[in-house]
Amino acid sequence: QVQLVESGGGLVQAGGSLSLSCAASGIIFSNKAMGWYRQDPGKQRELVAAISSDGASKRYADAVKGRFTIARDNAKNTVHLQMDSLRPEDTAVYYCRVGRTTFDWYNYWGPGTQVTVSS
Repeated sequence: QVQLVESGGGLVQAGGSLSLSCAASGIIFSNKAMGWYRQDPGKQRELVAAISSDGASKRYADAVKGRFTIARDNAKNTVHLQMDSLRPEDTAVYYCRVGRTTFDWYNYWGPGTQVTVSS
């Protein structure tokens, strides 16, 4: 059974930083792409960042390029999202997701972690 558990969210002032983590189990982590999505109430869930199984390929939503960094640790089955220069519009629930590739995703979701950026 696939389990994804996100952590690291919280309340931060604009311009601050947060680091999110996602622990995955029930999959062969090292051969799966991983991604971070976010969803604000009333909006569609959107891809924020994705990383290939070996970490060599990464892609980011335009809104976070240059501010967010995705990384993975295949030895610990974890994926991280370092978020710097946070803005109020980054406020959302953040979820991690498992994929065959960074464009082809399974429909497994964790409970998410809330990120709130105050102005």
